[in-house]
Amino acid sequence: MEESRAESFLRLIKRSQRGHLRIYLGYCAGVGKTYQMLLEAQRLQQQGIDVVVGIVETHSRKETEALLENLEVIARKTLTYRGIEITEMDIDAIIQRHPAVVLVDELAHTNVPGSRNAKRYQDVEEILGTGIHVISTLNIQHLESLYETVEQATGVKVKERVPDKIVLQADQLVNIDIATDDLLQRLKEGKVYLSGKAESALSNFFRQENLEQLRELALREVAAQIDSSRRSPMQDEPASSPDQVMVCLSSSSENSEALLRYASRIAGRLNRNWYAVYVQNLSESPERIDAGIQRRLSNALALAQQLGATVFIYKGNDIVSTILQFAREYRVGHIVIGNSGERLPLLQRLTGKRPMIKRLIDESHGITIVVPDIRRPDERKIKPLSAKYLSDIRANLMRKSQVTDDREAPIFHSNVLLWHEVLEKESAIRQLLDTLCLTHSDIPFDYAWRALLEREKQGATFIGEEIAIPHARLEGINETVLAIGVNKLGICDPDSQDTATIMFLMLSPVNRPDSHIKLLGMISRMAGDSQWRAAMHQAKSETEITQILRHWLAGQKKR
Repeated sequence: MEESRAESFLRLIKRSQRGHLRIYLGYCAGVGKTYQMLLEAQRLQQQGIDVVVGIVETHSRKETEALLENLEVIARKTLTYRGIEITEMDIDAIIQRHPAVVLVDELAHTNVPGSRNAKRYQDVEEILGTGIHVISTLNIQHLESLYETVEQATGVKVKERVPDKIVLQADQLVNIDIATDDLLQRLKEGKVYLSGKAESALSNFFRQENLEQLRELALREVAAQIDSSRRSPMQDEPASSPDQVMVCLSSSSENSEALLRYASRIAGRLNRNWYAVYVQNLSESPERIDAGIQRRLSNALALAQQLGATVFIYKGNDIVSTILQFAREYRVGHIVIGNSGERLPLLQRLTGKRPMIKRLIDESHGITIVVPDIRRPDERKIKPLSAKYLSDIRANLMRKSQVTDDREAPIFHSNVLLWHEVLEKESAIRQLLDTLCLTHSDIPFDYAWRALLEREKQGATFIGEEIAIPHARLEGINETVLAIGVNKLGICDPDSQDTATIMFLMLSPVNRPDSHIKLLGMISRMAGDSQWRAAMHQAKSETEITQILRHWLAGQKKR
């Protein structure tokens, strides 16, 4: 504990040697950030403070240009890129001049290639390190952790972004806020963009609904910063309480960057340290995974560091145990992990093997497991059935007869039910069993019912993808039989809180384990076919369900 307090005091000393950072935050161009920054500079100069302009973009706004009068402006540096001369802020000149305060507009700006730093916020960090105070400006959409949020809200992919840690380290964050109606009026009057550009802006980014959502994000960010600043500086000691945040990275995930941004916001709200942990198993050694996956993982680890996380890389075959061991050792209170859509083979699920996320939840004991939906908007849409798939099913329905080989297809011994009301699991199983017993006189209802319930006690048969497969092996029956129920409103399991829309009820002979395994494999392949599931959900009759099953099986035979 004494060592932690010493480290905290050292951080305070280092902060006192750095310049202070003040950021004027807005929700959009034109709200008045640069204008307010220049007003402050005029006030500071009147009070005898040595203030200079490092770089300010007026965008030809006359009111803004007028405020530059009487302020010393550091000349920009000229660089040549692809034959074009471009001017950038001159860091060396600012540091050599060493004013008390420097104005640096547009914190998220990307410097021209060949500059000392790639981003302007890096220039600012360098200036702060020399003890010069900086006043800057930033729009909320440029905050790194809000990338996906802004894209979903506005449809715009923001290319220039600033790590959250820059804003979190700011000594003051000032929200420049005006009503969206007033901003739109300013745009129409030509006070934001020059004539001709305003019309395009109004029909694209500057839509009322976009501005309202961005304004709300800005207000929330400032409120969170105020809450964070009220806490004691000593509260950022890592071992003070188990509120640290940990995000689990995977080489197979394409959404690791979105996951990191989500975790960084949780950590920022808790005002705690956070960690990015990648557990590498033996199959993921550099020589065994392709260059594309390695590059994706490397980019994710780099972003984690940029967002302020401490990165750890471990090796181990039991990923869950390694994650939980790290969490307990570093007093992690929240584990953030992406939903990889991991689907275990059917036989593994039916024998009790659990997906990684379920294991984490079951074994975490007091640690909060957070599984955010970080899919892109296009990934969340249900893919429609292909025209060919629909036409093939309709063609089958129009046929007057169809020849099948029942010895090759035990699925055609099935009974089919289509429900139009929500059912509990046991009610659905009972109804499907009733249909089987009516068509198969050799199946005793009570015996089969007890066997099914006993199997349910051993482990849930809701296997994901909205599929349930209650099943049992019985003495005294000669063949494997199947009943299928479809319920678009859902079949719920009150105990596990799982739901399904398609239920297979399977009974097989004890003396024919091969047929049991064979049919389970067939159902597993069927359940994994998104086109088949979509067709089942769109079926309007029991006859149509039967034809969809036949169509799928016919397609399997052709492979």
